[in-house]
Amino acid sequence: MSGPYPGPRSYADLTSAEVREALHGQTLVWPVGATEQHGPHLPLSVDTVLAEEFARAVAAELDGFVLPAQPVAARSLPQSGGGLSFPGTLHVNGDTLIRFLREELLSLARLPFARLLVVNGHFENEPFLFESLDQVRQSEALGDRQVLAFSWWSLVQESWLRAEFPEFPGWHAEHAGLTETSLMLHLRPDLVREARPGHDRPPRSGVYLHPIDVTRTTNDGVLSSTHGSSAALGEKLFRHVVAEAVELVRSGEGLLPVRAVSTGTATTEPTETS
Repeated sequence: MSGPYPGPRSYADLTSAEVREALHGQTLVWPVGATEQHGPHLPLSVDTVLAEEFARAVAAELDGFVLPAQPVAARSLPQSGGGLSFPGTLHVNGDTLIRFLREELLSLARLPFARLLVVNGHFENEPFLFESLDQVRQSEALGDRQVLAFSWWSLVQESWLRAEFPEFPGWHAEHAGLTETSLMLHLRPDLVREARPGHDRPPRSGVYLHPIDVTRTTNDGVLSSTHGSSAALGEKLFRHVVAEAVELVRSGEGLLPVRAVSTGTATTEPTETS
């Protein structure tokens, strides 16, 4: 397969008169992305394109509806993408993003769907997205409807990752690197420029530093290597994530790793912490 995944139904194509009946008992898939710099070779739309294409593929497999993508996000930090040191990034502050996502979730909660999947494509979105979801959960607006939210990279199995990317720098450093470049070569090759910049000193995870020299921590906004990127590798990764997402929903195991449960190696139940 090459190019965008075919087949999902679009929420935005429904009329107001159709929407309640059409969504009754259905699955909604909401892509949440970003508009930010991704080096000299990838477009500003990378995080939104990837979230939307993963959402389209999962919705097609589950016969669900795809919601319109959310393209404005929390800004990258200076040590994860260069922050605002490179032009083009659109952003809102974290507290604004939480409020916006919460309000959109509350508006969705008025509709009679059975399951909501949220596919995140931007690293810095995750804590704000999860906080907004938890605020809506505490409001009881969702009732007993199922909600599953994940960043697409969170579904990549460690064994698969080790086999395909033996020198993987960590997802925090995969900004405009091998995985995103390969996925874009598979999904939207028309948007990928010929340059393949790389950075041989990926940043550490979980460190904040001020002031920071982005000319040392990035290579024109690229945090890690793009060497070996290809459409074929992007297709393998895309298919792997889609399969994991679909199986996660169908197995109903939630936080438990799907393959660990199916092989009987998971021995403990996850516990909720405050």
